[in-house]
Amino acid sequence: MNTTPDEIEDSSAPLIEHLAELRNRLIHSVVAFLVGMIICFTVATPVFNFLTAPLCQVLATRGQDCDLIFISPQEGFFVAIKISLLGGFMLAFPYISLQMWRFVAPGLYKSEKGAFLPFLIASPFMFLLGASFAFYVVTPLAYDFFLGFQQFGGDGEAIVDEDVAQGLSVVFQGSAQEYLNLTVKFILAFGLCFQLPVLLTLMGKAGLVSSVGLAAVRKYAVVAILVLAALVTPPDVITQVILFVVVFGLYEVSIFLVRRVERKREAELRAQGLWMEDDDDDLDDDPLMKEFDQDEDEDARK
Repeated sequence: MNTTPDEIEDSSAPLIEHLAELRNRLIHSVVAFLVGMIICFTVATPVFNFLTAPLCQVLATRGQDCDLIFISPQEGFFVAIKISLLGGFMLAFPYISLQMWRFVAPGLYKSEKGAFLPFLIASPFMFLLGASFAFYVVTPLAYDFFLGFQQFGGDGEAIVDEDVAQGLSVVFQGSAQEYLNLTVKFILAFGLCFQLPVLLTLMGKAGLVSSVGLAAVRKYAVVAILVLAALVTPPDVITQVILFVVVFGLYEVSIFLVRRVERKREAELRAQGLWMEDDDDDLDDDPLMKEFDQDEDEDARK
């Protein structure tokens, strides 16, 4: 089939338009990120003081002052930069998401828009939920565990254990940058882990995973979550157990959400007369899924 130069130019025009629009969206996103970064840089000190709250709380219970140190001249500047990067992205994320949505939405059907938009809203909410859980629950427990290895000599202001060797003090004098790195690691780890229901439900909506398949690989998921907990958390049992319990609970919630999506799709196909019974129904022998289906049927009858 022969194509004329005019036809080639006409076919390339939409691509050029899409690339130009993508460039504009990216520029707007970068500008929003820079504005958010500048704003956060101006309030970096109050933000850092807020982030030190878990550490100060633990130190106060031990009768110690909440002091952090800079171990290099430039450390304070880099702490402010890291706070600006993280805070700037969080401030700009709603606008960046809006730019992403405006770029993708014209290429979606109306039904696809209605399916994708709730996940776009749920994702930042779940991240904030996970970050808050890490900051207010996990981080204080972790620092209480870590600081439990201090020891105070006889002349120290705080005495934790009367049996500690007299005259030797090994106390916490933390680097501000190291503290920020560890705290941000906690926040990002739990914030990203809380995206699991959103991700799996969206994949279920797209037909990439099924509730039956997720339930069938539950034992492998347990191993994967244990490995994840060991990698993204410090080497203390308390934090690892908390992360494992939370992520495994989110995995179970994801199975129920995917199952709900599948039941809704099945109901729509039955209403259209397009549903075909297959042999996959016998895989619904998972006890949790049976209980869920019974609850759904009772709700439907009510």
